Amino acid sequence: MNEYLVIIRGGEEIAATKSAEEMQEHMGRWQDWLSGMPSEETFVGGEPLMEEGKTLIDGGKTIIDRPLAEGKELVGGYLIFKAKSLDEATELAKGCPGFEHDCTLEVRQIRPVE
Repeated sequence: MNEYLVIIRGGEEIAATKSAEEMQEHMGRWQDWLSGMPSEETFVGGEPLMEEGKTLIDGGKTIIDRPLAEGKELVGGYLIFKAKSLDEATELAKGCPGFEHDCTLEVRQIRPVE
């Protein structure tokens, strides 16, 4: 089994329009989705990210006081799955409740360090 990083982008604008009750229901769908993974080992971890961040460029000589984003889509969170292949990890990601808020997901294999 390999590990895959699922990068979650966007969705903040729609989430900001939801009531506390709607967000609690949405989080319930996240819990249901993650608890329905094929095995207990499939979901390794994941967390939402705070909006604040710093970006280091120019070999670390320049620090920008914000996350670097393409357009308006900031990385809002991540998940780590264990799967046999990129295709399997992508299939797992298809059920992500983040799509309800127009999120996009990017699935990438984590390269083991030897």
